Amino acid sequence: MTERPQPRATALLPLLLFLLIFLGSGIYYTLSGTDFAFYQVKAPVAILPAIVLAVLLAREGLNRSLDTFVAGIGDSNIITMVLVFLLAGAFATVTDAIGGVTATVNMGLSFIPPSFVLPGLFLIAAFISTAMGTSMGTIGAVAPVALGFAEATGISVPAAMGAVIGGAMAGDNLSIISDTTIASTRTQSVAMRDKFKLNLLIALPAAALTLILLFVLGDTATEPAEAEYRVILVLPYIAVLVLALSGLNVLAVLLTGIVLSGLTGLLMTDDYAVSTWGTDIYRGFEGMLEITILSMFIGGLSAIMKREGGLAWLRQTIQSITTRIGQAGRRSGETAISALVSLANLFVANNTVAIIVSGSVARDLADHYQVDRRRSASLLDIFSCVVQGLIPYGAQILLAGSLAGVSPLILAGQVHYCWILGAAAVLAIIAGVPKLAPASDKDVI
Repeated sequence: MTERPQPRATALLPLLLFLLIFLGSGIYYTLSGTDFAFYQVKAPVAILPAIVLAVLLAREGLNRSLDTFVAGIGDSNIITMVLVFLLAGAFATVTDAIGGVTATVNMGLSFIPPSFVLPGLFLIAAFISTAMGTSMGTIGAVAPVALGFAEATGISVPAAMGAVIGGAMAGDNLSIISDTTIASTRTQSVAMRDKFKLNLLIALPAAALTLILLFVLGDTATEPAEAEYRVILVLPYIAVLVLALSGLNVLAVLLTGIVLSGLTGLLMTDDYAVSTWGTDIYRGFEGMLEITILSMFIGGLSAIMKREGGLAWLRQTIQSITTRIGQAGRRSGETAISALVSLANLFVANNTVAIIVSGSVARDLADHYQVDRRRSASLLDIFSCVVQGLIPYGAQILLAGSLAGVSPLILAGQVHYCWILGAAAVLAIIAGVPKLAPASDKDVI
């Protein structure tokens, strides 16, 4: 039987220390006028004191704490995420080296007016992510093209990356094959179709407002000079998108893209050789080194905090607050559920894990405050999506920032969809919309 950790607030201090060092140093160097302020203290270095603090605060011995840390690094979600990082970096580097990114951008600009680039990137990312069920794979596939669009039209690179991240999170939140959808519906024992309908009624207005905002922001783009392109260089991207929409595993999609891009370069580019292909793949891996190390360290740190009772304390605190409020009604229950998953996501930096660790408490809160479980499932998914898409140490922003060479904190302010979706969800809680028809036995899984 798994030992239930005793709640401890101090178990959360290590992550707060990391944020203080990482964000604090970035703000300090920004105010000092230093270029690349948020790169002066690398995130994988900033988290080292937090790891040391976590081990020192742990009630278990040193060896067991380190075993927990290593086990957290080896978690299947962390390893999968790291593989996505590496393959996405390799795919982006190889396709850029053979001229695929330039060709894709030039072809796209021949059909899409510059003012529609940002809304177009958002819609493409949302469509792909809905089909794939993963925001990470979507960002890995679309971000290099978005960067090319930004450079060709003069649009802000952070704005282009923000549009892609927002679209990827929108699709991930709505997809019926997404891990977050599966986790939220399973923990609340509701049907996927009902959670989808509720999410759509809140997410659709947020997406519409986002598209309008992106159109206004994209209106400052300049008309690029006409450029020729070879369609065959675009084929690796088309193949990746088609395979992604077919439901193929994201790792297989990116690996196929690397192979197709390399073969295209060997056949169509005179000075491209097998050795060059191998070098480009490794350069892609190197470009993902920082984000890979940080993700592994965050996984290990989260495992220690969870074992030491940090997340248990978080759940207990939320329950205690809602108990003091008493029978205050649906609004209090929905607020508590939303706050619980949001705080959990801040500390674990993974929306699926945040839903899983919050699910049972959210279900109890829903029953206590007479919140429809279909509603609680929807709120779990929405607020975990909002937080995950905005935290600068989350995988999505880290991946996009690595591919575009942009500070994660700058990107957090450019993911307009997540900000708007969060506001829309808060308004939905206050107004009690959308209204739900009574649940039937068929609505429960």
